[in-house]
Amino acid sequence: MRLHGYLQSSATWQVRAALALKGLTVPEVLHRLPDGSPCPPGEASLGVPGGLPALELPDGTILTQSLAILEWLEEIWPSPPLLPPDPLTRARVRAFAMTIACEVQPLHAPRMQARLTAAGLSEGQVQGWMRQMSAERLDVCETMLCGMAGPFCFGDVPGLADACLVPQLHAARQLSVHLAFPRLLAAEAACMTLPAFRQVHPEMLHVG
Repeated sequence: MRLHGYLQSSATWQVRAALALKGLTVPEVLHRLPDGSPCPPGEASLGVPGGLPALELPDGTILTQSLAILEWLEEIWPSPPLLPPDPLTRARVRAFAMTIACEVQPLHAPRMQARLTAAGLSEGQVQGWMRQMSAERLDVCETMLCGMAGPFCFGDVPGLADACLVPQLHAARQLSVHLAFPRLLAAEAACMTLPAFRQVHPEMLHVG
């Protein structure tokens, strides 16, 4: 297998974290986000309509969309699990992950910023809007963890929710979002005690 993605992308980082939690070592082809372009060198040659990140399987099959890749990994390599055993908590984990991947993460996409700028917003207005929306959705995530045991998002072992959370909090800091979310920050701190999370931080990687 090979992972193709962007160096700073939250979605790519989610997949790297999940692979590390599974104990899987996968070669990576990572690119820096080019200014003004959603397509880095090498992406077009993959023929990936869904964009990056993409997981290239040994037979040439290409999987896209970070949550779909994480679910596939869970099905093919069920141990250690990314999802808890009981159906109710599994549903809560998936809801948390989807809130980040579908509602928060897109706010940070360069194409989103470019479209807002094209619509006439100044750079300051774009940044302010993104900060406000990111903070609002992270507040929803904080509420989702209310009453859930820690130290991780959903219990005493990290999983799919944590793989989504850590990259997103990093992205929020890049936007200067005020992170008044004690439960989220506590889960992040627990994750960062683990090599699986520290070793996949973009600062530890090199562009391929």
